[in-house]
Amino acid sequence: MERDQNIMPKFNYLRPAVDAAKQMRTPFYFYDMELLRKTLETIKQLTADRRFKVHYAIKANGNPQIISEIAKYGIGADLVSGGEINAAAKAGFAPANMNFSGVGKTDWEIRTGLEYGIGCFNVESVPELEVINEIAGEMEKTARIAIRVNPDIDAHTHHYVTTGTADNKFGINIDILDQVIEQTLNLPHLHLSGLHFHIGSQITDMQPYSMLCETVNRLIDEYEQRGIHFEIINVGGGLGIDYHHPDEHPLPELETYFNIFKENLHLRPYQELHFELGRAIVASCGSLISRVVYVKENRNKQFVILDAGMNDLIRPALYNAYHEVQNITSREQKTEKYDVVGPVCESSDVFVHDHVMPLTRRGDLVAIRSAGAYCESMASTYNMRPIPPSFYHFGI
Repeated sequence: MERDQNIMPKFNYLRPAVDAAKQMRTPFYFYDMELLRKTLETIKQLTADRRFKVHYAIKANGNPQIISEIAKYGIGADLVSGGEINAAAKAGFAPANMNFSGVGKTDWEIRTGLEYGIGCFNVESVPELEVINEIAGEMEKTARIAIRVNPDIDAHTHHYVTTGTADNKFGINIDILDQVIEQTLNLPHLHLSGLHFHIGSQITDMQPYSMLCETVNRLIDEYEQRGIHFEIINVGGGLGIDYHHPDEHPLPELETYFNIFKENLHLRPYQELHFELGRAIVASCGSLISRVVYVKENRNKQFVILDAGMNDLIRPALYNAYHEVQNITSREQKTEKYDVVGPVCESSDVFVHDHVMPLTRRGDLVAIRSAGAYCESMASTYNMRPIPPSFYHFGI
């Protein structure tokens, strides 16, 4: 089945992936650690203001090697489960720089956060406020919380990843914020630290962030006049990447993104501005490397059937998301149009339809790009297929 692996790949930056495929069974996740480091260095430079605090959203990719590398840069962690709290602590994230988000925090997860002394619980409902207050009281602790506000801003992304409109399950409706803040201030085991916002995911139009700044400025002004001062303003994450052109744009629009908040958000000297970036940090550094099992013709369609399936990278099946697919070993000049599919027994196990690639044959290696976020972390053993291993390339 295997073709001559001495063939030079057309995409030289993935040469290490081709080399790795000589020793590893496909599919596997390939991580360009140099690109990850470049992304982290860029973020560090753009957030030199001591009030700017970036937290990595571990839900994007909880691979231990990845999160340990990120922790070295001194940023915080955004967490959505007790398991993520434990993983973040093991990876070296400081508990004081951990934020715990999520609409359904269970009692044991709240206790875990309090035991570690995490920096902040991002609270999404009145019942959650009451439960955290009760558990903190039992443990003789005070929980620092930020109220997640649903600002009713449409970020114009896929409806499965929009989180900031009135129809979403996330956050507390801005119309009842007054009464929720009043209730919070009367709960003895809570300290109201700030306000938290998150308007969606894979956002590439910066206008919704400008709208968010207007909302935040108004709320800061209104509550300051009432003597309520928020130490933390958390604007979430959601910054998107260029899935269609991963080589032309390996880094997201980080400078534009941070400048939106620098220029439009009226922070007070005592306030910290928190960001919770996930995809923007890790998506571009990852690829799923797969081998062509068969090339099949059916009526007017040609199918490239891979040994990777939707259980290894579910985003196209789940969101109709696009990932650039590249044949990295073919030297053919001729191109053909293919549906690139996996072996899983589901009709939705399709990575891309009508995709133009060089003439492809059994044994060729294919890279599914921009797979560093929400791919390995969402992988499953459906059809009793094993989770693919990972390969880390640290440069020359």
